[in-house]
Amino acid sequence: MMTTTVKAYGATASTEELKPLDIQRRAVGADDVKIDITYCGVCHSDIHTVRNDWKGSTYPVVPGHEIIGRVTEVGEGVSRYKVGDLVGVGCMVDSCQTCSSCAQDLEQFCVNGATFTYNSPDKHLEGLQTYGGYSTAVVVDEKFVLRIPENLDEAATAPLLCAGITTWSPLRHWNVKKGDKVGVIGLGGLGHMGVKFAAALGAHVVMITTSPEKGQDAKRLGAHDVLVSKDVEAMQQHLGSFDFILNTIPVGHEMDPYLGLLKIDATMVLVGAVEPLKPFHGGSVIGGRKRIAGSLIGGIKETQEMLDFCGEHNITSDIELIDMQHINDAYERVTTNDVKYRFVIDMKSLK
Repeated sequence: MMTTTVKAYGATASTEELKPLDIQRRAVGADDVKIDITYCGVCHSDIHTVRNDWKGSTYPVVPGHEIIGRVTEVGEGVSRYKVGDLVGVGCMVDSCQTCSSCAQDLEQFCVNGATFTYNSPDKHLEGLQTYGGYSTAVVVDEKFVLRIPENLDEAATAPLLCAGITTWSPLRHWNVKKGDKVGVIGLGGLGHMGVKFAAALGAHVVMITTSPEKGQDAKRLGAHDVLVSKDVEAMQQHLGSFDFILNTIPVGHEMDPYLGLLKIDATMVLVGAVEPLKPFHGGSVIGGRKRIAGSLIGGIKETQEMLDFCGEHNITSDIELIDMQHINDAYERVTTNDVKYRFVIDMKSLK
């Protein structure tokens, strides 16, 4: 297959900083859309993959799965998009499209393995892997391209394609609705989107945090109350009162204090900690027939529904815009929680 060389930023080893690279993009096929990338969000998953924290990274790694851009070319079989459209690409660029999960629009759970936007075997270029949005352009099957509402700020929309759908999907799957009491644990890149979405869905939102100083910002984002989890008396007052809790803590942690907050038959969903949790007491779930569940991004159909909802309610992420050349500093700041709430790369700086 014919390829085109484009500029990118990536890492050639787990111990190295990101640096300029040239990568290959496939020629536009019949069902493909070529996108000139204007903005790309920075996700903690990018850092984990670059540093091989989850093992399995194949170098070079070009991260980035929160991609915003304009269509510059379409294949002859493309019907959904035209040149000039504002579009996005999230965490996936392909799946088998035939398994039971794909048939239910749950491509993220593809039985045969979804093709992720970076660090996955490339089904179109034998012997190569997928490269992400820290680059000037990308070619993607139209089924995995998303339409971005034109009224939204382009840069601030980028994190919706990962942080947004990661928090939207569980809120919708567990049917969070007006009047529900919803807790969001952790006010970071994921948590701040969880607060915005839950509030927009009409829930009574409680920000649950270890940091009292985050309370004012949580309320600015839409939280109605703030619960400091280190305050034993306050935690006691909220016992057994939550219909749903979205747990965005990104590391292993104690579960029992939070499980005590759930009502009978209520659910806590984990979206942050992709690592072992600390042991918890069985009675914490047995005593109220409570559930601990997990959720992974969302399918393409659900992601489009989330973007349309954001267009209707003018919801975007709170971001700090950076040049590509500052990405290594941004990585260090993400690891020390020194960002409100997501970095987004202005790709003009790479062109």
